[in-house]
Amino acid sequence: MSFLALSSSSSGMSALNTRLDVIANNIANAETTGFKGSRANFQDLYYIEKKQPGVENQVLGTRSPLGLFVGLGVETAGTQLDFAQGDAIPTGRPLDIMIEGDGFLRVDMGDLSPTGVGYTRAGNLATNADGDLVMANGAGYRLEPAINIPFGATTVTIGQDGTVSYQDPASTDPVIAGQIELSVFLNPAGLQSFGDNLYLETAGSGPPQDGVPGDPGIGRNEIRAGFLEGSNVDAVTELVDLIRTQRAFEMNSQSFSAADETLQTVVNLGR
Repeated sequence: MSFLALSSSSSGMSALNTRLDVIANNIANAETTGFKGSRANFQDLYYIEKKQPGVENQVLGTRSPLGLFVGLGVETAGTQLDFAQGDAIPTGRPLDIMIEGDGFLRVDMGDLSPTGVGYTRAGNLATNADGDLVMANGAGYRLEPAINIPFGATTVTIGQDGTVSYQDPASTDPVIAGQIELSVFLNPAGLQSFGDNLYLETAGSGPPQDGVPGDPGIGRNEIRAGFLEGSNVDAVTELVDLIRTQRAFEMNSQSFSAADETLQTVVNLGR
C-alpha cells in the first residue's frame, strides 16, 4: 500500500534533515580550535515479511529462490565523531599548545560533569586572576591537574612532555610549575559532545587512561607549544555532502508526492 511509501519517504526526509543539521554544525565550526567534525550514520528500519525465501512450491516441487520483504524506511543510527588530526596553526604564543597525536587535556568542570572532569583538544590556554592555567573560553575551566604561574614570572615555556616552567626574576634557573597530563580513551567516538570545546566520558567511551605526553602507555603523542590544532572539518567535503543531502531530500519528497497521488487515485476509484 502507498501508506508504506508515505512512511518510508517521511522517515527518509526526517533522517536527511538530521544529516543537514550535522553538516551545518560542521561548517559553522570550520574555524573552531580543536573542533572535531561528525557525521550522521543511517540504518534501515524493520521489514514486512510477505514471503520467505526457500518456500517449497507444492505443485512444482521447487523452492523459491527469493523472498518478498518490504522495508519501512530509514532512521538515524547515531552521529559519529571524527578524531582525525587537525592542521597545525602557528601562533608563536607560549600558552598556545597543540596535542600532536592521541589524547585530550583534562579540565575541572565541577558539577557540570558527572565525573567532575571534561576533556578537550583545544589548547588555547590562558591564566586566570589566581595564575592558574585555564581554557581561554567564556567559562575559563581550570586545567587538571592544576598548574599555577605566580605573579612576576617570566618566560613561560611548555615542553614536548608537557612540563610547564617559568623564569623567576630572583633565580637564574627555570622553575617547574607543573606537568600537563593527557587522557586517552579506547573509543573516543563514544564521548559525549558537551559544547565549549569539551567532551564528557560515557559508558560508550570507556574510562580514560591518564599519563604524561610521550608515555607509550597512552599512545603516541606530544605537546607542541606555540601552535593550535585547527578544526578537522574539510569545507569542500561538507559542501559536497550538503548538495547530496539536498538532492536526496528532494527525491524523498517526490516519492512522498507520488505515494500521495496514488492514494488519491485509489480513493477516487472507490467512489
